[in-house]
Amino acid sequence: MTETSTPATATRADLRTQRLLQAPIVPLLLAMAWPNILIMVAQSSTGLIETWFVSRLGTDMLAGMALAFPPVMLMTMISAGAMGGGISSAVARAIGAGRRDDADGLVLHALVINTAIGLMFSAIFLLFGRPIYRVMGSSGGELEAALVYSTIVFGGNVFIWIMNALASVIRGTGNILFPAVVICIGLVFLVPLSPLLIFGFGPVPAMGIAGGGVAMILFYVFGTAALAWYILAGRCSVRFRWVRLHRTALGSILGVGAISAITSIQTNLTIGGATALVASFASVGAVAGYGTGARLEYLLVPMIFGIGAPLVALVGTNIGAGQQERAVKIALAGGAMAFGLTEAIGLIAAVWPGAWLGLFSTDPDMIRTGSAYLRMVGPFYGFFGLGLSLYFASQGAGRLTWPLMAGFVRIFIALGGGWMLVRLTGSVDGLFAGIALGLVVYGLTIFQAVRSGTWFR
Repeated sequence: MTETSTPATATRADLRTQRLLQAPIVPLLLAMAWPNILIMVAQSSTGLIETWFVSRLGTDMLAGMALAFPPVMLMTMISAGAMGGGISSAVARAIGAGRRDDADGLVLHALVINTAIGLMFSAIFLLFGRPIYRVMGSSGGELEAALVYSTIVFGGNVFIWIMNALASVIRGTGNILFPAVVICIGLVFLVPLSPLLIFGFGPVPAMGIAGGGVAMILFYVFGTAALAWYILAGRCSVRFRWVRLHRTALGSILGVGAISAITSIQTNLTIGGATALVASFASVGAVAGYGTGARLEYLLVPMIFGIGAPLVALVGTNIGAGQQERAVKIALAGGAMAFGLTEAIGLIAAVWPGAWLGLFSTDPDMIRTGSAYLRMVGPFYGFFGLGLSLYFASQGAGRLTWPLMAGFVRIFIALGGGWMLVRLTGSVDGLFAGIALGLVVYGLTIFQAVRSGTWFR
């Protein structure tokens, strides 16, 4: 059932749009980003808490989580960051240009696109999960653990895609707060629910690693219901309407989202490929060590998304309104914020790697490999933050050629160069050196492209 927007809703929408177009950049970006960063960090922390609980089940379970995590993270990044960015960008540009009816029609198009892709992901990993994880270098107990967790998550992942579609629609209007509040409330229930299902209590049976996957899906079911209510109740600046699907609306989302999906695949291919290389050259403990260290890199993604989601809305709205110079200034300000935040985290991790790794295991191989990764790669995390935040800004501009090219260069340096160094040195430290160099080139390439005004050429 479709609700008609009230005059009060329309007035709030107009005021929000004017704020995006006229307010001072740095205070505006900070005001939009900080609550989103906190909520995104809290959401990611639940995954780390879940990993901590699973690590109590043994090294095989921890290694299985490390193997399953890149595909699960890939799905999340594409649904929230890639296709989500395409949805937010399309909504923001339509609102900035004053095309309210088009913005309303994008809600249905967003749901159709994300649902279809979510079902495709389910089919791939439910049918071919075992050979995929074997290619990644897994076997024995770690393979079985990865399959158990993966099957649960991909069995219910359509809720992940629908929730992220709805959240992206709302963020595209400049309303960053409500999706953040929904996530926050969901986390309050998820944190105790995960260990309850993993270990069991009273009448609740212990589900082991599968319990973590069930808890995750229940979180997204709750989020989907809350965000759907918000839009259907007419509280959002855009509203759900049954419209005929048409090429222009699909293209406005997919034109950004499809290319962004390639970028998300690049990030996960880099980490997944590195995991496979470690598995080929070292022990199960080393795989767990690299996977746990790389979890910190994954934790940076939602932090940067906390800045990136406002960047998509701000850049998209300003470009839609013809304010190109302001859009570039917003992007560079967001890039500087992301660089500072992620570089600080990387330096802390490099100086005290045991403080992170010791939370999950005391296995000597795990600690040794994870420490080597964090010491070599952590000091360059800032360049990852810089590049990824400007990738989100490029989503808002609808211009993703340079982020895409930079991602391919990163893969070539990290995996190709890393593999060569491992062969030459006989140590996975060579791989980590390649990963670090890839981050530097990735960040600087996108920064130079945005600063030079490539969006408008």
